[in-house]
Amino acid sequence: MIQKTTLPKADTAEKTRKWHFLDAADQVLGRLSTKIAVLLMGKHKRDFCPNVDCGDFVVVINTDKVRITGNKMEDKFYFRHSGYANGARTIPYKRQMEKDSTKVMELSVRRMLDDNRLRDRRMKRLRIFPGTQTQFAAAKTVKATEIKAADIKE
Repeated sequence: MIQKTTLPKADTAEKTRKWHFLDAADQVLGRLSTKIAVLLMGKHKRDFCPNVDCGDFVVVINTDKVRITGNKMEDKFYFRHSGYANGARTIPYKRQMEKDSTKVMELSVRRMLDDNRLRDRRMKRLRIFPGTQTQFAAAKTVKATEIKAADIKE
């Protein structure tokens, strides 16, 4: 008996994509971001292959109600640099949440994905909304705590 390794093709991955709707209200930012990253990469699928973009679509609502643990509300900062001299800018977590809570979730998920050519493509499949008013409002949302590893396995 000859055993063969089957590798998923990109076109079959396109056809098998699913949509996951998550409610971020009262969820811990980091734990939710890891679940989202797994769904975007496709690691929950039986035919996962690291060099094929086989992940699913993820829609996250209520990012303005996400919570963090510990003393990060005062201690966590977001850093960016323009590339010019004296171009460093830091913004505290609290001010960033008031300004744009979707950016906090986006940065958290982006930094949990592998830094390779597929990351931008995977991030395009992530839709983030600060409240509940979205074009996906009719869809059934699921609390992230209700998602277990066995639930997302195929």
